[in-house]
Amino acid sequence: MSVASSEESPISAQRIDSFNGEQRVYFVPLRWWKDAQDSTPSESVEIREVLYTATNGSSYGGPMKLINNIFNSDILFDLRREGDAAPNGETGEASVSGRDFALVSSDMWLQALKWHHDDKNTERGVKSFSSGGVDRGDVYPVQLRLSVLQETNSLAVKICKKDNSVECFRRACKIFSLDSEQLRIWDISGQTTLFFESDASNSKDCQQQTDQEILLELQIYGLSDSIKMKDSKKEDGSTQQTNGITNGINGGTTFRFGRSNSLSFLGKAGEAGTLGLTGLQNLGNTCFMNSSLQCLAHTPKLVDFFLGEYSKEINLDNPLGMKGEIALAFGDLLRSLWAPGASTIAPRTFKAKLARFAPQFSGFNQHDSQELLAFLLDGLHEDLNRVKNKPYVEAKDGDGRPDEEVADEYWRNHVARNDSIIVDVCQGQYKSTLVCPICKKVSIMFDPFMYLSLPLPCTSMRTMDLTVMSADGVSLPVSLTVNVPKFGKFEDLHKALVTACSLPEDETLLVAEVFNNQIIRLLEDPTDSLTLIRDGDKLVIYRLKKDANDSPLIVFMHQKLEEQIINGKSIPDWKAFGIPLVSRLSDVENGSDVENLYLKLLGSFKMPTEFFTDNLENSAEEENLENSAEEENLENSVEEEATDKAGTEAIDTAGTEATDEAGTDGTTSVEETNSTDVKETTESVPDPVLRLYLTDNKGRSIESEILKEKPVNIKTMRLNVLARWPVKDLDAYDTCLLSSLPEVSKSGTRRPQETVSLYKCLEAFLTEEPLGPDDMWYCPGCKEHRQAIKKLDLWRLPEILVIHLKRFSYSRFMKNKLEAYVDFPIDGLDLSSYISYKNGETTYRYMLYAISNHYGGMGGGHYTAYVHHGGDRWYDFDDSHVNPISQEKIKTSAAYVLFYKRLVED
Repeated sequence: MSVASSEESPISAQRIDSFNGEQRVYFVPLRWWKDAQDSTPSESVEIREVLYTATNGSSYGGPMKLINNIFNSDILFDLRREGDAAPNGETGEASVSGRDFALVSSDMWLQALKWHHDDKNTERGVKSFSSGGVDRGDVYPVQLRLSVLQETNSLAVKICKKDNSVECFRRACKIFSLDSEQLRIWDISGQTTLFFESDASNSKDCQQQTDQEILLELQIYGLSDSIKMKDSKKEDGSTQQTNGITNGINGGTTFRFGRSNSLSFLGKAGEAGTLGLTGLQNLGNTCFMNSSLQCLAHTPKLVDFFLGEYSKEINLDNPLGMKGEIALAFGDLLRSLWAPGASTIAPRTFKAKLARFAPQFSGFNQHDSQELLAFLLDGLHEDLNRVKNKPYVEAKDGDGRPDEEVADEYWRNHVARNDSIIVDVCQGQYKSTLVCPICKKVSIMFDPFMYLSLPLPCTSMRTMDLTVMSADGVSLPVSLTVNVPKFGKFEDLHKALVTACSLPEDETLLVAEVFNNQIIRLLEDPTDSLTLIRDGDKLVIYRLKKDANDSPLIVFMHQKLEEQIINGKSIPDWKAFGIPLVSRLSDVENGSDVENLYLKLLGSFKMPTEFFTDNLENSAEEENLENSAEEENLENSVEEEATDKAGTEAIDTAGTEATDEAGTDGTTSVEETNSTDVKETTESVPDPVLRLYLTDNKGRSIESEILKEKPVNIKTMRLNVLARWPVKDLDAYDTCLLSSLPEVSKSGTRRPQETVSLYKCLEAFLTEEPLGPDDMWYCPGCKEHRQAIKKLDLWRLPEILVIHLKRFSYSRFMKNKLEAYVDFPIDGLDLSSYISYKNGETTYRYMLYAISNHYGGMGGGHYTAYVHHGGDRWYDFDDSHVNPISQEKIKTSAAYVLFYKRLVED
């Protein structure tokens, strides 16, 4: 039954029975309770039983009783109070029948359930009961309307269809039927007396009225269909096994703990549910919190601890704690999640406490589930620390003593200051060895750990696709793939390229990013981070001869004339194409040298002579077929060629004259060129010759034309040249090869997913490495801060092993998530070969029981949890949604935090 919720009470040990402000009462067979209570008596606690006898008839409705009985099928009966029974449940054997039931509190119910599970399964070799690891019988909510009848000293009971689902009402009819045998209820919870006491203070001057009814919820355990049968027929006619208790002969009981596949939560559809499968509402980007909470809420030893009398261990005086408030808030939430009949829970109270003591988690932004987990484990430990006065302990170095002696000393010192359920279950110990690179001083310490943060070694490298261009005009562009440190420097890329290109000593490399057929930047600073190179970038590597004189660079960009349709008219327009070509100006004096250098760089793109001739013939045939008469068109073609030749000679003559007038710098300004002639050249008649112009870095503005016989005036360390091609001459080159350029990592192309074993991650964690520049160690030998070599070893393993996969990496320039697929064991994580000291433990094998998952990228994404719930059953906890998931699907690249429990040797 549930009483009305009250305001939040102050911190007190009395809150142990609180479930979201409600006190539930469980309805079980008296024999079931008596067996458990007699075997596990409460310590120095006097339990008094109040006996009620159910009788037909009720004052409900008064004179309307007859009408109610005719037109209403609700259950109506009275619970007549017979008086207090003997203390400590001393009920005679003869008084216990198959229709005797008990009302017990939540703690009584959990303790009795545990005893029955252990007692009935010991002889079958079943492992001991764990609240977080086994299913318990079905619990069904039946809502009652109670009213105190003063004159008869009894409770009027009414079970209405409108207050209950069809299924719950059907079950209630079977249980509370008074036609066969007398029904007696023993109240051991002490809750029913509250109704008499509260009514006595208000009913002296007034008669009992129906508007004083109280609606209560009775949690009926294991009694759904077990009064008369073991199996029941579902509505579709199939047979359904019932969990829990079935009555035997002469009022005896047999116990069967089966498994339920139902995910219908009690209080909604009223169907059978499985305890612990309760969702948490998302209060606004709180999926990170929900994921960690569900993993902890299914950690076996913690569940048993917080379902017990955990408040006795709360340390209210610990200055490092939070006055017990985090432990109480977590305990209340965990009890709510494991309460029978619980529906989806909104963890607002816990969120408020969290924000109070950890402001970094306040508000409704997305956070890291592992960071929340680390804070919560530490906070629970300090709130539950059994040490009231922490002694001062000085950390001592090994100084050559045996490691076993030093490790035990460190652990004793640690436990002397830190002793809690968290230490008992979750904390281990590792050996830390530091070696000074100068004096070789060795320092050994043994530190505790709450979880292991393992790197993902395979994702420390990045694959880049690039294009290599030669400067000799003989070799075609070559696609090259290199592996570089994902967060390395440009010097790492340069080293990888030198090796991949087998670069001789007389050559050097120039790395450029190309976009829209132009070089937008050169990558020259060796300290630049490789994170500045995006996956969609296009990089070109130019192989250049080393030049002692450090000659200027010359960059050639290309344009060709294309027809553009504007308002239905065909208008010629210059369009950029191809990869820029780069060389050095070591032997360039005039315009002819520039042109020859350009044509030399294009040499590797020139089509074979036979292929080019065949293309010309094919083109001529196609032109002939388009005309009405082949012979006539052939003649016209000859005439056109003659005309073109004459025009070319005329233009060359004009160009020579213009050159003579231009001056000695080898260029002529566009402004000095006749505008009419330029218009005819670019718009009316395609230019029959290749022309080169000085331009800017982007090839957009023309400064002047480079003339063959005139010297080239080089004023900067980079000369940008724009080449404008005649249409026919360009056919001699393979422009497709000239334009082909891959992205560093082509978007939309799915590379093979990186895979790494969890054991490889552990080995990377245990590999020695130098400390970072910002994490220097003060060497007691040198009396200086040194970049020591550090080595970690596992020394003592906890019962619950939490493994954090370091998917999120941070650098000076950006944040990144590593999407590698980690192949982790489910049933048999064996760490026996990774433990440095066999300290008497019988096994170092672990079984996975929960996973915190993260989907998406940095600064967002979504968290869920996978939880093992006995046998081969796993469930997906996605905020308020809880659904079964097959074991084959729980291993994904979203796995972020893994929760393992130590296996017990048979």
